[in-house]
Amino acid sequence: MDLEANSLKIKLFADGADLQSMVEMASKPYIQGLTTNPTLMRKAGVSDYVSFAKSVLKEIKDKPISFEVFSDELEEMKIQAEKIASWAENVYVKIPISNTRGESTNSVIEFLGQIGVKVNVTALMTEIQVKEVANALNQDVPSCVSVFAGRIADTGRDPLPIMETSLSILASNPNTELIWASPRELLNVFQANSIGCHIITATNDILAKLALVNKDLTEYSLETVQMFHKDAVSSSFRI
Repeated sequence: MDLEANSLKIKLFADGADLQSMVEMASKPYIQGLTTNPTLMRKAGVSDYVSFAKSVLKEIKDKPISFEVFSDELEEMKIQAEKIASWAENVYVKIPISNTRGESTNSVIEFLGQIGVKVNVTALMTEIQVKEVANALNQDVPSCVSVFAGRIADTGRDPLPIMETSLSILASNPNTELIWASPRELLNVFQANSIGCHIITATNDILAKLALVNKDLTEYSLETVQMFHKDAVSSSFRI
């Protein structure tokens, strides 16, 4: 990585569901944790949730990893969360902000905090949601709050004000870290870093672009022209 990328204060978490890629990313010193979710698992062809998770945890023991519950019933979420948390000490259990009917999961979050389960509350997009979750968390237990800044940006809204307010809300929770989730481009890493966000999760295709940090733009322009020409020649285009 470039020197500037190495000086980032924000923690970089790799987001994915391919075992080989997860192990490879975990071996990199600048990757400080990993996350996954049922959608990424499905895309990666994972069919056995427990087997996959335990295979990952067998290989990655020294960095936090988030695995998500998938029940739509609050009581069942609690049961799944306890089982997931029991797999390893470095596990954070992802709890969605609500179920598919829009019912708050705050009661689940409170219960898990009471029994010492580390949670990663996910899919938040509003300041109100962050406030409610902050009140539900056990401040003595490590936790994460994932605000989907990328999806907020997809709606045409600037996520920075929401992320800054979220940091202020969570400032009184010393063991809670804010995650900038669903980034769309490498610039988001530097935006998140500039406001003091604790963590950003990114897929491998975005993390790979760290090699481009401070790349000479004239050189990059020439490489782009060369790419277009090479692809045109390879396609045997004629006019």
